[in-house]
Amino acid sequence: MNDILRVGLIQMNSQTDKAVNLARAEQLIDEAADHGARLIALPEYVSYLGPKELHDENAEPIPGPTTERFAAKARAHGVYLLGGSMLERSELPGRFYNTSVLYDPDGQISAVYRKIHLFDIDLVGNVSANESATILPGDQVVSAEVEGHRVGLTICYDLRFPELYRALALAGAEIIFVPAAFTLFTGKDHWHPLLRARAIENQCYVIAPAQMGRHQPNAECYGHALVVDPWGTVIANAPNREGVSVVDLDLAYLRQIRSQLPSLANRRPAAYERQPVGV
Repeated sequence: MNDILRVGLIQMNSQTDKAVNLARAEQLIDEAADHGARLIALPEYVSYLGPKELHDENAEPIPGPTTERFAAKARAHGVYLLGGSMLERSELPGRFYNTSVLYDPDGQISAVYRKIHLFDIDLVGNVSANESATILPGDQVVSAEVEGHRVGLTICYDLRFPELYRALALAGAEIIFVPAAFTLFTGKDHWHPLLRARAIENQCYVIAPAQMGRHQPNAECYGHALVVDPWGTVIANAPNREGVSVVDLDLAYLRQIRSQLPSLANRRPAAYERQPVGV
């Protein structure tokens, strides 16, 4: 088990052309590997980001052509690769999953996570979204191992539901992924505070590769791909362009924080299960 894990964090501006998006993702994977990254993470909707009317023609089974391409990249570089998320076909016509796939250095799929919380909001005059119109929710909390360390999988809007992150931390997660396509309107106020909060309260590293810039139809992503350490310090913050950020995670530092400030160990779940006392 290696206590220093080099991460390549990828920021993209995916559009509606899947072939172009995947070629760009592969270029950035190569760049991250050239900088010595052992774990590389892509953003949400990496292969297609655009109108839901085109979801059907861009969705795929898992395994399928896109997972084969990413598996080949993981195998070629001998790295762990989080394939961001992609549209996965379901058994229901016109309905899909928003799915994240983790590959090991042999190119084998080691975890598949389907986004649990769907982005259905209406901030009048600013952001309106109805992800559940085409996307089905997952119902499994998913973690896996990377070089002897437990990692948890989440996607974008999941970030607003702390109980998922606590469940992953209690399952032993030291690193939690949040591939995202966070909107500009919400991101400017909430992205940094939420990521830092999830890292602090669970004393873990949070890795958040991101989509940035404009995409169809008339939407814009916040960007700022981040890595936050277990103390809540932002140790990587991508500039406003496509690219790769490389940072070393110190897992011995994580254990030190959990030992010196043992908030996870000090939990009292039996008390939480009681009915609140009214006053």
